[in-house]
Amino acid sequence: MTRTRHLRWRSPERTIPKHPYRDSLLLYAFLAVLVVVVAWLGGGSIVRGVVIAVAAWLAASAWSVVRWRQRLQRSTRDESLGERR
Repeated sequence: MTRTRHLRWRSPERTIPKHPYRDSLLLYAFLAVLVVVVAWLGGGSIVRGVVIAVAAWLAASAWSVVRWRQRLQRSTRDESLGERR
């Protein structure tokens, strides 16, 4: 008889980077510059590309900051609960 295999749906927790906010903002800034370059290379309006890139950078950065804040608060809370036990 073969052993039953179980699927693992949860991925292991990733470690928190040393500078999560900075890293995220720099990544999204790079992607925003890439949007402008693609608009320029494609012969599109650079102004329109900049507007879209800035809007995308703001939205992605805001989402990222909120998510990092939640994750950092959760890890701090979990650590403090672990110390109480």
